[in-house]
Amino acid sequence: MSIRPVIATSGTKPTLEGAGVRLDRVFGFGDPSFTDPFLMMDDFRNDRPQDYLAGFPWHPHRGIETITYVLAGTVEHGDSLGNRGALGAGDVQWMTAGSGIMHQEMPKGDAAGRMHGFQLWANLPARLKMTSPRYQDVKSTEIPEIVDDDGTRVRVVVGEFWGRRGPVDGIAADPQYLDVYVPPLKRKVLPVDTHRNAFAYVFEGSARFRDTSAPRGVLVEKEIEGREVHVRDMSGNRTLVNFGSGDEIVVETGDEGVRFLLVTGAPIREPVAWHGPIVMNTQAELVHAFSELRQGTFIKEGAAGLK
Repeated sequence: MSIRPVIATSGTKPTLEGAGVRLDRVFGFGDPSFTDPFLMMDDFRNDRPQDYLAGFPWHPHRGIETITYVLAGTVEHGDSLGNRGALGAGDVQWMTAGSGIMHQEMPKGDAAGRMHGFQLWANLPARLKMTSPRYQDVKSTEIPEIVDDDGTRVRVVVGEFWGRRGPVDGIAADPQYLDVYVPPLKRKVLPVDTHRNAFAYVFEGSARFRDTSAPRGVLVEKEIEGREVHVRDMSGNRTLVNFGSGDEIVVETGDEGVRFLLVTGAPIREPVAWHGPIVMNTQAELVHAFSELRQGTFIKEGAAGLK
């Protein structure tokens, strides 16, 4: 067994998206090889409705898959396949854009006006860029939760962990997507596939993600995606932790415990031509996609009208 070292930690970047939604960008729109096969991740967390109610009106997607995980509030959604619905607390939406889909997401918040969720973009390999769009909603009650003897809780959103499999299936990146809580003053070793890239995103509390034999303090200073990042002794709220190779990660908590997303995926290792929510392999393919968008031929199948 080998412990994965922490190669970088970084904070989120405040970002304005959609029709004026204030959110925190965890990573994205930089060098995609660092998080391959994942392209972008956003933390949309707010208790001011005026900062999110404008939402994300109709917009195109091609060449990617999106995984949306809601913790608080609701997100009403619709797409060009005719799907309509709402995601509530604990629910997950998985959408394969494939050859092209038009989509909208309108956050509504809970009774107290709070909204919190995450959206992760996973790349599609060249052979699946123009596959048929697919779509799936998963209710919170369908997501298995494992409680260990020491109080550690793991919701298995995607993939398999400790003998349980999450309900979301068929994603090309074959990711593992876990919502993990480790109680205060615990040391936990979690298995990960050694052939996958892995990151953790802390959204409550704080923890140390390293072998106890590693020195304390700031270990590394470098620039990734145009931002200065560090490896620090403790990683707190809104911190991205990128791991090196190995088949386990170590989590050590302080007085408050920690809750984080643990995400792994097999790298695609293909060139990326990217502009907004359209991701292809070459610049020529990207130009062609936007030409189709202007000409009204972007949607290849299943269009049910946008109302």
